[in-house]
Amino acid sequence: MSLPVAAPDAAAMDRALVLAAQAGAAGDVPVGAVVTDAAGRIVGEGRNEREATGDPTAHAEVVALRRAAAALGSWNLDRCTLVVTLEPCVMCAGAVLQSRVSRLVYGAWDDKAGAAGSVHDLVRDRRLPHRVEVVAGVREPEASALLRAFFDARR
Repeated sequence: MSLPVAAPDAAAMDRALVLAAQAGAAGDVPVGAVVTDAAGRIVGEGRNEREATGDPTAHAEVVALRRAAAALGSWNLDRCTLVVTLEPCVMCAGAVLQSRVSRLVYGAWDDKAGAAGSVHDLVRDRRLPHRVEVVAGVREPEASALLRAFFDARR
């Protein structure tokens, strides 16, 4: 049974899935991310660009957060939501915390490197000064299918 998803989160995940597919087609791991403002409007988006740029920090989440901060003119994204197709890794969870994003919505769990509920839970660690509301499993079948197809093709 799937839980109901808020319309802005569903629309943002639709766009993140398109970005993920673009990343996969370009040879990067298929992960896409968007940042929405309090009204649900997309203010930043990104996809994995590590292979394209040679930048180890060019994960979809970091790219989207950078673009949102530039669009809004502030690093502080405290009324924003990050929507991403794959559970963030430790680096990306740190970026989420540093940007003060209020909510994190993700699709597929990452049982090897996830840092938002599966392997680690940095974004809700009570020892840290900022915690994030997490909504997991949104459009998980589609997000997982993109990842599975990408890695199956490389085996």
